[in-house]
Amino acid sequence: MARPLLPLLLLAALAVPARAALGGGGGGVGRGTGPRVGGWSAIPDVSDPHIQELGGWALGQAKRARLAGEGLRFRRVVRGEQQVVAGMNYRLYVDAADAAGRSAPYVAVVYEQGWTSTRELTSFNKAPRAH
Repeated sequence: MARPLLPLLLLAALAVPARAALGGGGGGVGRGTGPRVGGWSAIPDVSDPHIQELGGWALGQAKRARLAGEGLRFRRVVRGEQQVVAGMNYRLYVDAADAAGRSAPYVAVVYEQGWTSTRELTSFNKAPRAH
């Protein structure tokens, strides 16, 4: 009867220190600092060429999927957030230009997993206008 409990006791003994090391414990140094797995954090430098390339790629994919008009042209990513998952999600605020040259803000969500060369456009929508 005691034998089936042994694996559970070992698992519980390992889970408590692991939770504390990952910041899941009650207070402590470093709590609330750095990116959280699953949480969104600001992209520190949206001028990074990779981020700008992702924004242009997202607009191209949206046009292919008819989520955006053919006349849209990519200008730049103006801000963004990233989320650590099994790879990385990027929420990019894209400044595009419509056929008349007017600013057309969009929000693109892109999933990327470098080690499998996976890149997917998760969503592409008009950004709400600031009031």
